[in-house]
Amino acid sequence: MADISELTAIEQSTSQELAEIITELEQYRDRLVNDTLSMAQRAKVMKAQALASLEPSLAQIDANLEALRQQQAKLSVEN
Repeated sequence: MADISELTAIEQSTSQELAEIITELEQYRDRLVNDTLSMAQRAKVMKAQALASLEPSLAQIDANLEALRQQQAKLSVEN
C-alpha cells in the first residue's frame, strides 16, 4: 500500500512520469499473472484457483492503475 510520501510524489509527477509508472505497473501486473499461472501449472493447481488467490492483489493493482490514469488525464487537461 502506498504511504503518504508516495502519494504526494505521484500527485507532483509530470504526465510523462505518470506514463512510465503506469507502464511499469502494467508490466508488473502481467508478470505477476504469468508467473503465478506458470507456477500453478507446474504444481498442477487449477488455473481458476490460482487466479482466485491473486484476485485481491490484482484488484489493488487495477485500482492503483485507474487512479494513476485519472491523475494523468487531469494533468493533460490542465496543460
